[in-house]
Amino acid sequence: MMPNAQSRARGALLGLAIGDALGMPTQYMPRELIAGRYGVLDRFHDAPPDNIISHGMAAGRVTDDTDQAVILGQLIVEGRGHVDPEAFARQLLAWEQRMIAAGSDDLLGPSTRRALTLVSEGTSTDLTGRTGATNGAAMRVAPVGVAFAAEPLPILIDAVVQTGHVTHNTTIGLAGAAAVAAAVSIGIDGASVGEALARSIEGARLGALRGYYYAGADVAARIEWALELVRGRRVEEALDLIYRLVGTGVATQEAVPAAIAICSLAPDDPWLVCRLAASLGGDCDTVAAIAGAIVGACHGVEGFPREVIDKLHAANPGLQLEALADALLDLRGGAATRAAGQHPSLERG
Repeated sequence: MMPNAQSRARGALLGLAIGDALGMPTQYMPRELIAGRYGVLDRFHDAPPDNIISHGMAAGRVTDDTDQAVILGQLIVEGRGHVDPEAFARQLLAWEQRMIAAGSDDLLGPSTRRALTLVSEGTSTDLTGRTGATNGAAMRVAPVGVAFAAEPLPILIDAVVQTGHVTHNTTIGLAGAAAVAAAVSIGIDGASVGEALARSIEGARLGALRGYYYAGADVAARIEWALELVRGRRVEEALDLIYRLVGTGVATQEAVPAAIAICSLAPDDPWLVCRLAASLGGDCDTVAAIAGAIVGACHGVEGFPREVIDKLHAANPGLQLEALADALLDLRGGAATRAAGQHPSLERG
C-alpha cells in the first residue's frame, strides 16, 4: 500500500534517527574493525568502550545528527517556516552545554563550533557560516524537506539557505544540504528512491550557486559519479568503493555522495540502507542519518520494522519525532512557502 504524506514525513525523521542510532557505536571507526566486530549491523548496539566519541551511550541512543535536526525542526515550526539564526545559534550552544554536563564527547562539529564562536563575538549571522563546508547542514536538513514543497525547487533552496546559513553559508555546505532537502521533499510527494536521488543532484546544483565560495569538489558531480561507481555492483564491492573512493569523512562532498550512493544499493529496503550505512565506517552515523531520512521519506514508517521504531523510542524518551513531523507537514505548501518569500534569500557572497 502506498504510504500517505503523513507516513512519509514521519518516515523521514524516523529514518534519520534510526540511521543515526545504528551508527552511534560505530562512528569514526575504520570499516575493517566494524566488519570484524559486527559484520553488517542488524540491531542497535551499546557504544563500545574504545569508541572515543560515543563510549558510554546505550543502544538505540541518537547523537548530534538527530538532536540538531529536532532543534531546527522545532524552530521551523515556531517561525512558521522562518528560522531566527541567532535563536538557532543560542539553542545549539545550549545543546552543547547539556552534552558537556552529561559527560558526552559528542559535541558540535568544526564548522558549527567556529560559526557559533563568531556569533558569540557579535559577528553578523550573514558572515558566521562563510567557512562552513562540513556535513553539519546536510545531516540536520531533513525537517526543511518536510516543511517545504519540492516544487518550485528554487523556493526549497531558499529555505535551505535561510535555515542553514548561520553555520554553513558556503557553496559546498549549501550544495550538500540542498541535495538532501530536495531528495526528502520529493520523497514526501510520493517519489521513488531513484527519483529522489536524481532530484538530489538538481538540488546540489542549485545549492552550489549560493553562499560564499569554498574550494572543493562539486557536490552534484560527485553524487553523479558515486551513483555510477556503484551501479550494477555487488553490495560488498560497492560498499568498499564508497569507503575507499567516495569517502565517509565529515566533508560534505564525501558524506552526502556516500549516503546517496548507499540508498541506491537497496532502494526497496530502508532498514537495510540504514544498516549498510552504519556499518561503513568513518562518519557513518551521519551518513546513515542522511540515507535514512531519504529512504524514510520515500517509503514512510512502513519501511522500518515496528520493533526497531519501538526500541528507538524506548532509548530516547521524549523525542516525539512523529509529532514534529506532523507539525512540519502542516506547514508544507502554505505558511512555510510564504515565509520563504517574505525573507529574501542570501545571495552568493
